[in-house]
Amino acid sequence: MIKIAIIIGSTRPGRNGEAVGKWVHEVSKKRSNAEFELVDIKDFNLPLLDEPMPPIMGQYSKPHTKAWAAKIGSFDAYVFVTPEYNHGTSGALKNAIDFLFAEWNNKAAGFVSYGGASGARAVEQLRLNLAEVRMATVRNQVLFSMYTDFENFSVFKPDSHKEESVNAMLDELIAWGGALKTLRKTSA
Repeated sequence: MIKIAIIIGSTRPGRNGEAVGKWVHEVSKKRSNAEFELVDIKDFNLPLLDEPMPPIMGQYSKPHTKAWAAKIGSFDAYVFVTPEYNHGTSGALKNAIDFLFAEWNNKAAGFVSYGGASGARAVEQLRLNLAEVRMATVRNQVLFSMYTDFENFSVFKPDSHKEESVNAMLDELIAWGGALKTLRKTSA
């Protein structure tokens, strides 16, 4: 069985990502074909990238990087819950991705996004970033509009049909995550 992290990609006070991430986690727990864990980047207190060596070297020197690397390395696939800030993902999520390299390699990623344009532009940016750390991204994604899925732009109230979108994305993610796990075993 593969292990999937649902990563809350915002650290902003009053963020909506925590409610979205918890909801996705609740939906995922109804499944029996993968293990799911909610991972909040806020819990790792990552400063702006402060490692002296490039992440591709794998020579992490800071305790926060080592803890982040151990957590991320323990998963086979990821669901990135991202806000859209200024037509892109959050700086905190981009920074968290940039801290590591090998831990992301040959793994699958899916997306749940939210924003004025439902976070679609943030996901497009993330697809480019994740390609550089050798991740495969699935086509299905889940989009939440600040106008229709949040009351007063702050209380998360998704339509019931959004659960179908989450499951469609997870179906792809589990398939790709399993295939890439096999690849990692044969190339090790």
